[in-house]
Amino acid sequence: MKKYKVGIIGATGMVGQRFVLLTAKHPWFEPVVLAASAHSAGKAYKDAVAGKWFMQEDIPEAEGKLIVMDAEADAEKIASMVDFVFCAVNMKKDEIKALEEKYAKLECPVVSNNSAHRWTPDVPMVVPEINADHIRIIDAQRKRLGTKRGFIAVKSNCSLQSYVPALHPLMKYGVEKALVCTYQAISGAGKTFETWPEMIDNVIPYIGGEEEKSEQEPLKLWGKIEGDHIENASSPAITAQCLRVPCSDGHMAACFVSFKGEKPSIEQIKADWAAFSGRAQELNLPSAPKQFLHYSVPIRSMITSSSACLTTPCAALPAARSYSPNFSVQKDTSQQNKRS
Repeated sequence: MKKYKVGIIGATGMVGQRFVLLTAKHPWFEPVVLAASAHSAGKAYKDAVAGKWFMQEDIPEAEGKLIVMDAEADAEKIASMVDFVFCAVNMKKDEIKALEEKYAKLECPVVSNNSAHRWTPDVPMVVPEINADHIRIIDAQRKRLGTKRGFIAVKSNCSLQSYVPALHPLMKYGVEKALVCTYQAISGAGKTFETWPEMIDNVIPYIGGEEEKSEQEPLKLWGKIEGDHIENASSPAITAQCLRVPCSDGHMAACFVSFKGEKPSIEQIKADWAAFSGRAQELNLPSAPKQFLHYSVPIRSMITSSSACLTTPCAALPAARSYSPNFSVQKDTSQQNKRS
């Protein structure tokens, strides 16, 4: 089949490096453009990341030879060379918004790992097993932008993938409240233990701005398209506490849930998790897990969830733990690093 020519904007950063590895191996994608700041532009990619390659795998040979382009100055040229771009830049939010809209208006679709556009009402924030239908809002976004092909789609905050996938199949029972504590790896901050040695044997009990994202973003995922925007869901009420823990990769969460009416039994919850699948599984997407949620019992009770997202080629491997009678869900996402 035809491979889509993709560009990676912010390719020298930690998340950008992960995109390079993932797209280099992907059966549908061919990375043809690696772009970053003017400081890195003009260098071979392997030279631009020399001394700051954070991945355990080596730089792919073909991609290492690509000459890095200037993400801002070369935007028009980049847009003409690719079918779409993945964006993972380290800039101020207003600068990210402007850059992503620039590419969209150049008729280049943008699939963003950044948070800048998550609350733009006509920008879909997609986890395909949860809200694949939100892609339809792109028609309204294109009308606003005045584009035919160009659009922006984003992923949710990385902490959500540690508990929202396990809650989603239970929403039919009337989830009323959720209290979640997330334990987030240092890769979520774009760090390694080499670049952040202070985190060794350390825990930071507060991550600025993360709690608001963890409390509010699920409501957009569970929202509905109303005309030219996505209307957020009004419930459940989520209270979050987000901690940074000394782990290289993977987020975990403990989630305590209450229901409006009679709560489901543990047996029913396990059955719902086992039976659940989404649009990604229906389409048999290459980076989507065949079985979205897995339940096992190594320590009391545990559910693991493999969550994949249309908006990135990344996959997550969360694990959740449930308790009876008021179950809590604890999940470990062995996901490739994702910037929050």
